[in-house]
Amino acid sequence: MDPRQLPRTLGGGRPVARGQELARTAADSAADIFHPLCVIARGLRVLAAGAWRRWQRTPGDRRGPTLLLAGSCAAIVMLLPYGPLLAGVVLMTLSAWAGRDRDAAYGTVRESEGERLQALYEALVPYFSVPEDPAPLYAHDGDWEEAFAGHSFDHEGRLASLELRYPAYFTDGEPEARARIEQLLQMKAGRGREYRFDWDAEANRLHVRVLPALPADIFAQRFVTAPGETVLGFTDPGAVHRTLPVFDGTDRRDEPPVLWRTGPRSTEPHLLVLGRPAAGTSTLLRSLALQALHQGDVVAVDGSGSGEFSFLRGRDGVLAVESSAAGALAVLEWASHETERRLTAANRARQEGRQAPEDVRRPLWIVVDRPTALGHLAAAEGRADPQVLLQVPLRHGRIANVTVVLGDHLDDAAAQLAEPVLALTRARVLLGAVTDEQVRAVLGAPPRTTPPPEAPPGRGYARLGTGPVHRLQVPATPDPYDEETSDHERRAVLSLLPADGRGDDPLPAGAT
Repeated sequence: MDPRQLPRTLGGGRPVARGQELARTAADSAADIFHPLCVIARGLRVLAAGAWRRWQRTPGDRRGPTLLLAGSCAAIVMLLPYGPLLAGVVLMTLSAWAGRDRDAAYGTVRESEGERLQALYEALVPYFSVPEDPAPLYAHDGDWEEAFAGHSFDHEGRLASLELRYPAYFTDGEPEARARIEQLLQMKAGRGREYRFDWDAEANRLHVRVLPALPADIFAQRFVTAPGETVLGFTDPGAVHRTLPVFDGTDRRDEPPVLWRTGPRSTEPHLLVLGRPAAGTSTLLRSLALQALHQGDVVAVDGSGSGEFSFLRGRDGVLAVESSAAGALAVLEWASHETERRLTAANRARQEGRQAPEDVRRPLWIVVDRPTALGHLAAAEGRADPQVLLQVPLRHGRIANVTVVLGDHLDDAAAQLAEPVLALTRARVLLGAVTDEQVRAVLGAPPRTTPPPEAPPGRGYARLGTGPVHRLQVPATPDPYDEETSDHERRAVLSLLPADGRGDDPLPAGAT
C-alpha cells in the first residue's frame, strides 16, 4: 500500500494519524469482545432488581418460608452431580436473555422507548398509588417493567399499544376515574391519533391501542344484506361479527358494517341522526333512502329546503318529496293516517287468523331532514309543529312496518326536538367533531375511543339501543345534482335509483 494513502481527514479537514486509527480499531475490537459480558452484567442487574422488587412485595409472614424454600432448593442443586455448573449455565442464559440488546425489530424496547415508558409510568404514579400501600405497584422509584405487561411501537417510534396492570383498589368502576387515566395516556402517548381503551376490571388490566383511520373511500352501492337490514356505515375490524363485500372504485374487499335492523321484529325501529353542520347527516339520510327503495316505499321531507332530496322525485317507490311547510305537514299527516290504517288492518288480520295484507307488509320509510328548521318555518306561517304528526308513526310504526329516520343539527336537538322524538328514537348516530360529553349525552354511553383529530364528512359514532358505541364511517352518498359532486359519485348514486314512473333509466345517456 502506498504510504501516501495512510493519512486521512475528518470532517474538519485535520489528518488522522495511523496510530489513532489503529487505536480506534483496537477499541472497537475490545468493545466487541466485552459486549457479551456487558449483556450478561446488565441481565444480572435486571434479574436482581426484579428479585428485590418481588421480595419487597412479599408479606412479612411469608418471607421466612420463602427463604427456607429458596435455601433448600439451592442446597439440593449444590449436592447434585454437575449441579453448580448447570445452575451457572442457567443463570448466565437467563442473564443474557434479560440483558439482550432490545431492538424494535424483535418487538423489544430500545433505550429511547424505555425512557418513554418510564416517563409514562412515573406520570401514572399519582393515580395508581396510595400512601397506605405497603408494596405499591406504582412508585416514584419504581420500574415500568413490572407494571406494563405488553407494549409495541410503530415505525416512527411512537407508542402503538400498551397493556398495563393497575392496583385492585383503583376505582375503575367510576367513569371520572377512567376518564382521568385515558386523558393522561392520550397526552403522554401522543396527540393527533385515535386510541381505544379496553378496561378488564376482573384482571385489573387496561389495554390501550392506536386505531387506524376508518376507510373513507366507500361510496354508495348495493350492499349484500338480508331483508330488513340497512347499512349505516362501516366500523373497526373485530367490533362486529360480520363483513360485507364493498367496491372502492378499483378493487373489492370486505369491511365490517354497522347494520341496523328494521321491521316488526326490530327492537329499535326508528333512527335519530345528529351532527355538526356539514358533518354528513344528509349524506346518511340519502344512503338510507336509497337502500330503503329496494325494500319498500319512501317519503322524504327536506326541512332545510336545500333540495338535497330532489333527485328522488318521480322514482318508483318514492311517494313524496316535500320541502315546504305546507307540503311537509300534508305528507306527515298522511303518514300518520297511513300508520293508523296499517295498524288497524294488521290487528284485524291477526284476529281473523290470516296474514296481514301485502300493502301492510311492504315497508314504509319516513325520512325527515332538519325537522327543527321545518318547525321554525311552520311557526312563522302560523302552522303547527310537524313533529307532532310524527308521534303516531314513532309509537306504532314497528307493528305497522313504518320506519322513521330523522336527521338534524346537534346544536338544535336538545332544545327544539320534541320529547316523543327523543324518547322513541333509541337507535342513534352522532357525526362530526364531537366531545366525549356530547357522545354520552346523545348516545347514552361514552365512546371507548378518543375523538378523532380530524373528522371527515360521515365520520362519527353509532349506537343501537343499549348496544356498544361503534366508530362509524358513512358511505359517501352526495347529492347527484350538486355541481361539486364528482362524476364517479354521481353515477354511483344514480345507478341505485329505480326507474321513474315512465320507466326511464335513472342514468343519463352514455353513463355507465
